[in-house]
Amino acid sequence: MEKKQSESIRSKRRPKGIVSELTINLLHLKNPWVTAFWSAMFPGLGFLIMGSYIKGFLLIIGATIVNLMAHINEAIIFGLTGQIDLAKQILDIRWLLLYAPLQLFAIYSSYQLTVDLNKYALIAAREDSAIIPFKIATWDIGFIDKRNPWVAASWSLFMPGLGHLYTHRIPTSFYLLIWWIGTSYMAHFLSAVHLTLWGKFAQAASIVDPRWLLFLVPIYPYAVYDAYVNTAEYNKLFDQEQSRFLTDNYQNPRFPMPIV
Repeated sequence: MEKKQSESIRSKRRPKGIVSELTINLLHLKNPWVTAFWSAMFPGLGFLIMGSYIKGFLLIIGATIVNLMAHINEAIIFGLTGQIDLAKQILDIRWLLLYAPLQLFAIYSSYQLTVDLNKYALIAAREDSAIIPFKIATWDIGFIDKRNPWVAASWSLFMPGLGHLYTHRIPTSFYLLIWWIGTSYMAHFLSAVHLTLWGKFAQAASIVDPRWLLFLVPIYPYAVYDAYVNTAEYNKLFDQEQSRFLTDNYQNPRFPMPIV
């Protein structure tokens, strides 16, 4: 611990987390391979897990545009159904080769970012940095509180983004809601679900747009996983902040401990 620095400076230099009116961003140990996996599922998701919103949004938007222009999702559908020749014909090479560097960068950079931030998370834990648990601002009120991770996961199952809204992670919630609503509308997903419930399977399959349908594959598991993990880590952060506050204000260091 850096003894020459004041408590306030050390807490600001290596904080465990920060509470704002829009989100609660925090440092905690993560598996680099997990963030790399989500970046492989779709470029940008690994950065959203790390709380790096701008990089994540840029990669997701760029990958979506390139995917649509290169007809990658349609080629995947044809490939999975054994229509290899159609998959080759439909791919646009001018756009396809742009997707590879986006995905490779997302996987490599999110892995490296996780490794680096894990080091800072360990240092912040050892220094027991202070946290301001409550923030009132013009747009919203942010605070750390105990929440149920399974409730967050359940809301994400109903609609991706609601679980993050429940945990006050508004940037991710906003983007997931927009992405989910736009993608499900363009893919005619909810219309297909409605027809499926009525037993009209052939009609449901005919109206689905495969270009947009495959975008839903990474959205659901990511929304459930990230909402659950964030809620669990917020609960730990709440406990750490309470422990530090009680130790600093209510435990006398000269209190004689009872000896059995």
